[in-house]
Amino acid sequence: MDNIDRNGRGVADTVIASATVIAARVRAREISAVAVVEEALARITRYNGALNAVVTLAPHALDEARTIDERLARGEDVGILAGLPVGIKDVTPVAGVRTTYGSPVFADHVPTSDALVVTRLRAAGAVILGKTNTPEFAAGGNTWNDVFGRTTNPWDLSKSAGGSTGGGAVGLATGMIALAEGTDLGGSLRMPASFCGVVGIRPSPGLVPTDPSDWVWDTLLVSGPMGRTAEDVALALQAIAGPSRRVPLAQPTAGRDFVGAVRRGPRKGVRVAYCPDIAAIGVDPSIERACRNAAFALSDIGAQVEEVPFDLSFARDAFIALRGEWFAAHMYDKLENLDRFGVNVRANTIAGLDGSPQALAAAHHARGRVWHLFTEFFERYDHLLTPTMCVSPFPVEQNFPEMVAGVKMRTYVDWFAPTFLLSLSGLPVASVPCGLDAGGLPVGLQIVGRPLGEEEVLALSGAVQRIRPIGLPRVP
Repeated sequence: MDNIDRNGRGVADTVIASATVIAARVRAREISAVAVVEEALARITRYNGALNAVVTLAPHALDEARTIDERLARGEDVGILAGLPVGIKDVTPVAGVRTTYGSPVFADHVPTSDALVVTRLRAAGAVILGKTNTPEFAAGGNTWNDVFGRTTNPWDLSKSAGGSTGGGAVGLATGMIALAEGTDLGGSLRMPASFCGVVGIRPSPGLVPTDPSDWVWDTLLVSGPMGRTAEDVALALQAIAGPSRRVPLAQPTAGRDFVGAVRRGPRKGVRVAYCPDIAAIGVDPSIERACRNAAFALSDIGAQVEEVPFDLSFARDAFIALRGEWFAAHMYDKLENLDRFGVNVRANTIAGLDGSPQALAAAHHARGRVWHLFTEFFERYDHLLTPTMCVSPFPVEQNFPEMVAGVKMRTYVDWFAPTFLLSLSGLPVASVPCGLDAGGLPVGLQIVGRPLGEEEVLALSGAVQRIRPIGLPRVP
């Protein structure tokens, strides 16, 4: 293994650095892509047994890294993600790599072609290292399934890593991967980012095409990246965003510079509104305190910060109905296997099949009301800031927390209403670590931006990380 780069830095130190730094050093040939991948694999060997984040390794990762090094030696441009080991959520197809969707029904499934997002990652120079753990068909806020078991939190192995892109978040926090690909329906990129102390963004629907998809007109689920820093997320988004003729939903990307926006930072005088509880379900006091302190600390860099009431609780039932519709549409060609799926997938699909047209009509109207509320909001403010989670990471054996701030939840998804209510908006939303709770576990702050405002969301996320750094976990 190439243990030292040309400047005397250890490979292990480089691999746990930001993805932006790793890629720059690989492109400059200060360190080899092979050495980066070898160190990532060594970390998997060292840590993954206790964490269960990476569930399947890609068999040709080192060969891909060697090809990148060879191309660099010939003076070729290998792309902005040069040599970065990337984890792909186990609901996203990778050619020749076992992709189970976290379901025993697909335990031996091996796709023959890459998803579009994987194709774009490869084209930008990334190395597909393997698949990361997820609940069955990404249904749930705690990462576990009957194929691979439970994923644990690197800050406390007894706690949940969140879901459903939990394996990706854990891999990032421990340096097993440099970037994580994932999906977000009701918070699946933001919840694990919050629990594990990394950055995740839910992009605007269509900015990152989801292909293949069992419902091509889907506006509720999006594909997107997670990283250790806001700049890393911007780098990944630069590589995977853009329209495709294979997908009907699209957002413009010409001339957009996500990385440059983070480096420039938020403009002075940016108008920020903070709301502690958009779901009206209560928030753990130490979580709220960390988020409040981070939000108001932005005034030190010239932001105008104000606390506001912003109640989206009226849309909770709307999300439940639309989630049911989503499962019915996505599982439609798998209904013959419905009895073989786990309780979360089965119950959500049945709820969607049994839902009434009137309930769906009401849900779509409520979603429209969310949009109009934000339209009025943006007449006065540039961003809404609010806690990502209302609870701290809970015991990993639990499917979900039944109580929030002393109040019993009505359904198993109510506890992540702070993220799923924002999914209804169709707006870009990031979760950025902003502090630690009373138990020393990460706290995430959600940053909501204007339509197609990913640049500004990531710029403000980067500012939060600079003024409220939390570091990375010390993994046993």
